[in-house]
Amino acid sequence: MMMPGRDIQVCWRRISAARNSFAALAAACECHKIRLKPVNRPSGDITCYSLNSVTFRNYEEEIRKADCITIAGGPHASACYRELVEFTDYVVIGEGEYTLPRLLDSIITGSGKPVPGTATRDEVVPEDSSVLLGAYPPFGPVRGYVEISRGCPFHCGYCQTPSLFGHRMRHRPVDQVVRYANKLPDARFVTPNAFAYGSDGTNPNFQKLEKLLSRIKTRIYFGTFPSEVRPEFIGDRSLELVRTYCSNEKIHFGAQSGSDRVLGLLGRGHSVADVINACDCCIDHGLVPVVDFIVGLPFETLEDQYMTLDLICQVVRRGAVHLHQFIPLPGTPLFGQPVRPLADEVQRTLGSLALKGKLTGSWSDHQIRFFSSPSNDIP
Repeated sequence: MMMPGRDIQVCWRRISAARNSFAALAAACECHKIRLKPVNRPSGDITCYSLNSVTFRNYEEEIRKADCITIAGGPHASACYRELVEFTDYVVIGEGEYTLPRLLDSIITGSGKPVPGTATRDEVVPEDSSVLLGAYPPFGPVRGYVEISRGCPFHCGYCQTPSLFGHRMRHRPVDQVVRYANKLPDARFVTPNAFAYGSDGTNPNFQKLEKLLSRIKTRIYFGTFPSEVRPEFIGDRSLELVRTYCSNEKIHFGAQSGSDRVLGLLGRGHSVADVINACDCCIDHGLVPVVDFIVGLPFETLEDQYMTLDLICQVVRRGAVHLHQFIPLPGTPLFGQPVRPLADEVQRTLGSLALKGKLTGSWSDHQIRFFSSPSNDIP
């Protein structure tokens, strides 16, 4: 427990995969007069961590041995808080902008009681709110990408987004996005689907999207990392907006499989034909399609794998592919499901494409997804 009345040093553990979380939560804490100091090991009075489900084991022993109060948040903490409270003092469950400053204030003022949206070994207090994006800046002194939307109406079986942020999309107001985007030399955005900005997530609102893009005066990179899009949102109107207002020469979107059967089981909400049409439309507008695929899905048959390989080969003739192995993430419908081994011929063909520079990512080591950015993501 802290001693009220003295200066308390609150630190943030530097983790490369959580850079944008640091920018957003440092800004939220600044609004409450709390400064997060970036550190490379547990330091000060309190150290905060943002952990994903692949890398969290790298920090478990460090947290256990920390000589300070520890707070863990992030996707893995939200999904597996019962596991993390065994070696962490506090766990933030869900969104952090409201919760982390309230928790820090509780600790700093001396009570140390968990607040809504947190857990300890002894107590779990459910969330009592969701974050209104416009209530907090997307970043402060620590700069990051501008998060423009949260939530997703789709139910993709491998994705943690709906369980973390809900199925209803929330959008940052145009004026606030413009103000912060114009602070950056290159404006890049965080969103589950860039072309869904201002909409319900299933039906695009291109009038609202153009209102946003037309007011940003700096270089805009939209529909590319980290603001990928869905294939059925790619069409003449969305790509005309990119060509008119944006600087990127690539469009990054998810196909995930070349099998309509698998796409249906995943709950993707689009077809293989939508992927092919999106690639064609990108080419027609002079933009390079960069397409995400997942391999090793638990219900893939050998035929499904070859269908996915066929679609990958079609894409790389005119664009590029980013590939990664299925990860059964906690908090998703497919959590705990086995990874399906790839046929030898599929692996050989993927290796050949990678050697030719047509394919990035990994189909055998899922950690590559979290420790490196695909070169094709950068416009």
